Amino acid sequence: MKKAKSRRDYNARFERGMKVLKKMGRENLMLNQKALSPEMYEMSVGHLFGDVWGRPGLSLRERQLVTLAANIAMARPSGNHSHYLSSMHLGITKKEIIEVMIQVGHYTGWPTLSNSVRQFTEILEEQKRMEKAKKAGRPFQSKLL
Repeated sequence: MKKAKSRRDYNARFERGMKVLKKMGRENLMLNQKALSPEMYEMSVGHLFGDVWGRPGLSLRERQLVTLAANIAMARPSGNHSHYLSSMHLGITKKEIIEVMIQVGHYTGWPTLSNSVRQFTEILEEQKRMEKAKKAGRPFQSKLL
């Protein structure tokens, strides 16, 4: 009996995580994980987005700002692109994102700021290419995500 309850809880966590991803405009995130290991994907969605991002206490917008700042500070070569997109999807403005970059850059150093500028610029340029493709009726595949 306990095992069935545990599986139900796991499914509920996954569903909660998918709802969060949809609100963020990222329901197609981590599909490479899903292709490699469906269990890994389910764990990521269920725990990271269902348990952590779905917690009360901070709004989704606030969680996105904190995550964006942390990722900028760590100067990660990948992963940040999707957080810039999520930020904009959640209504965080370009100006606010730039302010986060400036704030973090002053604490972590100019190379960190430079990396965030490059990544955010790549997203903005890709969005322009996506709009052009959309207007022309052509499919568009992101090279950044």
